[in-house]
Amino acid sequence: MPNRLASSSSPYLRQHAENPVAWYPWGEEALAEARRANRPILLSIGYAACHWCHVMAHESFEDANTAALMNAHFVNVKVDREERPDLDAIYMDAVQAMTGQGGWPMTVFLTPDGVPFFGGTYFPPTDRHGLPSFRRVLASIAGAWESRRDEVLATADSVRNMYAAAQESLGAPGAAPADAMLREAFAAIARLRDPRHEGIGQAPKFPQAMALDFCLRHWARTGDASGLAMAHSAFVAMARGGIYDQVGGGFARYSTDARWLVPHFEKMLYDNALLAHLGAHLWQATGDADVRRVVEETLTWAAREMTAPGGAWYASLDADSEGDEGRFYVWTPDEIRSVTGADADACLTAWGVTATGNFEGHNILFVADAEAAGSPAVARARDALYTVRSRRVWPGRDEKLVASWNGLMLRAMAEAGRIFADRRWIDAACAAAEFLDRELVRDDRARRTWTAGDLASVGFLEDTAAIGVGFLAVYQATFDRRWLDRARALAASCVTWFWDDATSTFHDTPRDHEALITRPADPADNATPAGGSLAAELLLVVDAYVGDARMREVADRSLATRTALVPRMPVMMGHLLGVADSAVRGVTTLVVPGDPADPVVRAFLDAARTRYVPGLLLAVGRGAAVEGLSLFEGRATDAPTAYL
Repeated sequence: MPNRLASSSSPYLRQHAENPVAWYPWGEEALAEARRANRPILLSIGYAACHWCHVMAHESFEDANTAALMNAHFVNVKVDREERPDLDAIYMDAVQAMTGQGGWPMTVFLTPDGVPFFGGTYFPPTDRHGLPSFRRVLASIAGAWESRRDEVLATADSVRNMYAAAQESLGAPGAAPADAMLREAFAAIARLRDPRHEGIGQAPKFPQAMALDFCLRHWARTGDASGLAMAHSAFVAMARGGIYDQVGGGFARYSTDARWLVPHFEKMLYDNALLAHLGAHLWQATGDADVRRVVEETLTWAAREMTAPGGAWYASLDADSEGDEGRFYVWTPDEIRSVTGADADACLTAWGVTATGNFEGHNILFVADAEAAGSPAVARARDALYTVRSRRVWPGRDEKLVASWNGLMLRAMAEAGRIFADRRWIDAACAAAEFLDRELVRDDRARRTWTAGDLASVGFLEDTAAIGVGFLAVYQATFDRRWLDRARALAASCVTWFWDDATSTFHDTPRDHEALITRPADPADNATPAGGSLAAELLLVVDAYVGDARMREVADRSLATRTALVPRMPVMMGHLLGVADSAVRGVTTLVVPGDPADPVVRAFLDAARTRYVPGLLLAVGRGAAVEGLSLFEGRATDAPTAYL
């Protein structure tokens, strides 16, 4: 019989509905049962595109003997981390404190009142590679709970104290961001540059799009050419590597090696949104046609493979298909020849295809010869290979819509459409904005997920802030005043529901959220921008348009409480550094009173769209479209005039 996950809105949780484990979703029913039975909670957190989550599920959660141990000694709770980033953040902090590392699947053991006392990530079915088997872990934890409970509760108390100390540290006085801090942060990031393969750090290697975006800003603000070189070379290296899908477009989550060759094959909406946004700005800075091509192919991937009815975007594509990681994406020389015919030799040379392969006897396509890769033959081959590949068994697609990730892709689509003067992307952004505002926003607060009409009951700071930032990008691409007004309303909600005036802190959960062991307020970026820095960006931009002193005050105070972390973890503060750059060095505004359709107005905007200006704000309109916008005060409206 299916377990309690069968009725979940999460496609990931429904994948576990047939497990012999008596899974509960997170909620009062599970917590009450743990208290009633006086059993510890076994909390397993994962997500749909996570390869090792599927491995552990197959090895352990589908195994009847393992499930019997779990059911006999624990109340078992499964969480989709993409639906509940609050729970993921809270318990990841504990796992990292206990073990020095984190990741997914995350396996955490909690007291009946939700306090963690032991945790880890993937556990194998048998002892190997220094890891105990999952069954041995289960037996050990069950034994400790029965016979050494004082030790367990002492560990739980120490974790509880860790959370309390973190809450007490909120609002510690911090210095306002300053130019010197921004320069020092860039220098720290630059020291982590990989001079051989480009990008930041070593294997496993992540795109770090937000830190690279800050490097690009640094160049534009200071003239330091190394900032542009670092951002551009990293983007090009990724685009030529196996982390980029040379046939279908779009970037994988990360590279397992330093060369960007062998990816973890899952494709996440947020990575592609952040990289497309970065690439559009790099094209402005460099005019590099290959960068523009990769951005457009990435947006095409999102439009073709990830767009839901209504125009918003699905969450992710799995790494696996037919039980193997990457099988959908790899090729043999004979497969390439059979599809490309007379163009085969050019393709084999361009993409480094060999008889022995570079991944388990097959070939991950990468740009081995840039000149050959730019040939008409290879361009023709991409379409032919895509058609053939589409007949393979596809990786699984997680068809929930995540609000914050949609906000990031909304921004990327609208910004790329404006920069490239391409109506396709602007129209796609407008359709998505309409859908998100209608379906995911309630009372000026974004809910976390929407799955086939099933709307989550809760939303987090990053959701409301990211959709607000996306609406601002749609305004700048269309000058439809509605989107600026909607962004302002969402900004106000960020302050109303998430801001703590006493500690000058944005919390990730709203004031009316369920009571958890702590209230998270993560200051650092993870794979996506931190909710607090997204909210600060939204408030700063809204203030620039309408002149709202309260929003500027909150943004400035929020930034000041986070600057102390920058020297310790500059790469993980990339988005905050970009917002701080606008706060410290100011935004550039281009205001044109007039009709957006006027050819003279369009000429002004065309001059702006091809230049990279960090923090550029555009405002165009007249009459009712500009009422209440402080940017238009005292500026003539009788003839098209650009105020820079």
